[in-house]
Amino acid sequence: MRGWLTRLLSVRERPLRDRLAALVAAAVASAVAVTGIAAWLITNVTVYNQLDAELVDIAAVTANWVAVDIEGMGGLDSNALKAANVTVMLLRSDGRLTTLPGEKVSLNPGSEELSVARRQQGSSARTGIASNGEPYRIVAVPFQSTTEKFALVLGRPLEATNNIMGTLAWSLVLFGVLGAAVSSAIGFVIARSAIRPVQRLTEAVTRVTDTNDLTPITVDGSGELADLGRSFNTMLGTLASSRERQKRLIADAGHELRTPLTALRTNVELLVADERSNMLPEGARGDILRDIAGQLGEFTTLVGDLVHLSREDVVEPHPEPIDLRDVINSAIARAKRRGPSLSFDVELNPLYLVGEPDSLERAITNLLDNAVKFSPPGGTIHVLLDGDRLRISDQGPGIPDDELPHVFDRFWRSPSARNAPGSGLGLSIVAQTIKAHGGWVKAGRSAEGGAEFIVRLPGEASPPEEAAVDDDESTVLLPKIKA
Repeated sequence: MRGWLTRLLSVRERPLRDRLAALVAAAVASAVAVTGIAAWLITNVTVYNQLDAELVDIAAVTANWVAVDIEGMGGLDSNALKAANVTVMLLRSDGRLTTLPGEKVSLNPGSEELSVARRQQGSSARTGIASNGEPYRIVAVPFQSTTEKFALVLGRPLEATNNIMGTLAWSLVLFGVLGAAVSSAIGFVIARSAIRPVQRLTEAVTRVTDTNDLTPITVDGSGELADLGRSFNTMLGTLASSRERQKRLIADAGHELRTPLTALRTNVELLVADERSNMLPEGARGDILRDIAGQLGEFTTLVGDLVHLSREDVVEPHPEPIDLRDVINSAIARAKRRGPSLSFDVELNPLYLVGEPDSLERAITNLLDNAVKFSPPGGTIHVLLDGDRLRISDQGPGIPDDELPHVFDRFWRSPSARNAPGSGLGLSIVAQTIKAHGGWVKAGRSAEGGAEFIVRLPGEASPPEEAAVDDDESTVLLPKIKA
């Protein structure tokens, strides 16, 4: 038992290519073996049935001759039946046996032939050993005279038949072994071809692990393995894109963080130097401290934006059904505190959706802050929520057409707004948040020449309890957030 388990485990430890080849060979060998055995059995039954039928036909002809002279066996002798290659005997119901003159071989009739003689019904056929020690096919048919009951027993040597069946058996074995060998070779070729994509995939995984090289692998053909290769290439592309975004984010973040840190360091060094030499004029120390406080505020905002962007496209913590009007009103209230001299023209129609209210409020607040930042004193900011579209426009200078494709890029700032406060991450956060909620945002120019942002969020005009339901009125059809 231990040796068998050892061999089984060793097979499982062999490469998949070898196991597939062995499996194909075993399957073909099994099929050939079953087919060969079935063919041999069917041929054997057919040959013996044909032999029995032929002996019965000879018995019918022989019975006509024997009926003329039962004691003398119709004048037949052994030489007369050599052409038919049969031996004939007459078995009486009491067991008395009559043979042909000069017959040297006895068929050794048994109980089956005696039963046919006594019952005078049906016939019997069996394989037996004659008196000369050779196998014979022995057939008995009923035969009756006016006074006695007999069985006419005929036999034919099976040497020729057995030779044919033996040759057939060896042929089937030979061709079966040859077929198994050929199938093993074919199975090995097929397995090697089938496993090649897996080998390439394994090599690619090893290469990525060892070298961080994200070069896609070559994928040929179709099927599950080809789909696996294409999926792996897609994963590599996504990983490469993510890595590139991370590198760009780190580089941009380092660049953006360097400016406030340098300013903070300069101000702190001034304060330290003033502590020793008292060189600053009266009131300058307070201005520096206020400048440091403002820079720390910008620094804190920048770090918060970086943390938000580092979460990629995941919306958290718990999406819930919300009324977007409440979110917009809360964002407008915050924007009014930052632009007290500005007017807000607000028109909000109902829009209900499933989302994360804090993330949406921050995104809308960023759009409103952008409008507040560039609006002239006394200007008007228009906020319109109609259907699934939210429009926010201002009366500022607007966004040049050549800058529109870049407004949602991370850390991108218009050349005309380099000196304005901000980190260049606000609109990137807007785009990421809206996309995560299944919508989109685009920038353009308003009718008054300022900037206009259009946000689309999938939702319903009816609250959840009045939303459309499916046919069985059991499932509320609300838009779902992408998590």
